[in-house]
Amino acid sequence: MKYYPNNVEDAMKKLLVLSLFISITTSLSSQEVLSLDSCRALAISNNKGLLISNEKIISAYNERKAAFTNYLPNISATGAYMRNQKEISILNNDQKGALNNIGNTVNAGFQEFAEAAGTMFPDLKPLISSLGSSMVDPLNGVGNSIVDAFRTDTRNIFAGAITLTQPVFMGGKIRAYNKITKYAEELARQQHNTGLQDVILNTDQAYWTVVSLVNKKKLAEGYLKLLEKMDSDVDKMIAEGVATRADGLSVKVKLNEAEMNLTKVDDGVSLAKMLLCQLCGLDLTTPITLEDENVESIQVMPISTRFDMNNVYANRSEIRSLELGREIYNQKINVTRAEHLPSVALMGNYMVTNPGLTNGFEKKFRGMWNVGVMVQIPIWHWGEGTYKVRAAKAEARIAEYQLSDAREKIELQVNQSAFKVNEAMKKLNMANKNMEKADENLRYANLGFREGVIPTSNVLEAQTAWLSANSEKIDAQIDVKLTEIYLRKATGQLGN
Repeated sequence: MKYYPNNVEDAMKKLLVLSLFISITTSLSSQEVLSLDSCRALAISNNKGLLISNEKIISAYNERKAAFTNYLPNISATGAYMRNQKEISILNNDQKGALNNIGNTVNAGFQEFAEAAGTMFPDLKPLISSLGSSMVDPLNGVGNSIVDAFRTDTRNIFAGAITLTQPVFMGGKIRAYNKITKYAEELARQQHNTGLQDVILNTDQAYWTVVSLVNKKKLAEGYLKLLEKMDSDVDKMIAEGVATRADGLSVKVKLNEAEMNLTKVDDGVSLAKMLLCQLCGLDLTTPITLEDENVESIQVMPISTRFDMNNVYANRSEIRSLELGREIYNQKINVTRAEHLPSVALMGNYMVTNPGLTNGFEKKFRGMWNVGVMVQIPIWHWGEGTYKVRAAKAEARIAEYQLSDAREKIELQVNQSAFKVNEAMKKLNMANKNMEKADENLRYANLGFREGVIPTSNVLEAQTAWLSANSEKIDAQIDVKLTEIYLRKATGQLGN
């Protein structure tokens, strides 16, 4: 995949992710255990949304490069051919006729002069008359050559030009557009980071959901074995006459409930693993085992709920995205204003034509160059520019309001996440205490049942309480993990 990193650190991060993905693929082929980091790496590598956002980064990068070229001279070439029905004529038909018959006209003048001179000088009349006649053909030939020289022969016209245009002042449009594309590229990166954190959050949720359900499945299996043993013991006690059939039926009802609960939990584990496989880009039927599935007790570390909102705003990609959006709208104001300001550009051309125009109408390619300055000044558009600038300023104010609103919501989100972390820790402490009491209660109930001083119903109640306490403890541990993830997401530290 083609990518344009900002620096060497980005390249190293990409290389690390690639190597981690290869190692994970190898581990899957050998059916090794997947850790949380492995699931994250797989999800990041296979998420279509991240692949799309990465392509958006590439697109924005090239848009920025394209915008910079507007500072540079623009060179273009143009060629054309045109076939005309008639050629362009410089002389009209009367002028052509006069030139073609110039010898006859001169001869007529000589003949008139010969007649007039003949009355005075009879001997000169034949000489003058013959002189005029002898000039007819040469002068007509000269006239014909002049007419031919004025022919343009423009029925077939070839033309070509190479044009160079160098913008000098475009009202600030080029500079504003370059800033917009720069902000747009960074915005694409921030949106990629936002999507990355969402993928990590969803993966962590799915991972810990699987861990929770697997532990509940183990708990349900242990509870089922406990009830099966108790059912066997009660059957023996019924046979010995120290227990009633009602006691046996009560145990069997609990046993059936435990079997149904185990089936539900087993189905939940299968569905949760399918979701995790889908997030990781694996086949839904891939048999996966998670690293934390076999942990006896999920380790929960102390979580700090102290934070600085300025650091939170700096870390949250959503805030940075809105800030970039605000800057883009501010630059759009400059672009809109520039459309109604004067623009200046230097121009240079080299043109060739056939027929050539620099030495008469020659049937050759002749060329020439020219340079100039082009100035465009908008004069009156009925206030269109003012209205458009006002509209652009309104959009910029909207972006500012959205940024302010997002800051307030993020502050509320962070405080709520910190509150939930504290609540989760309190619930975990309470669940641990309840678990200790449930263990002690179940121990006394089992001891009393074996001694025959506690009825079956009390033992079943103790077992139910123990199961509930275990389940609440697992939920509390997972809740602490998830609230920590939500807090890290809220403070912009998820994935760091």
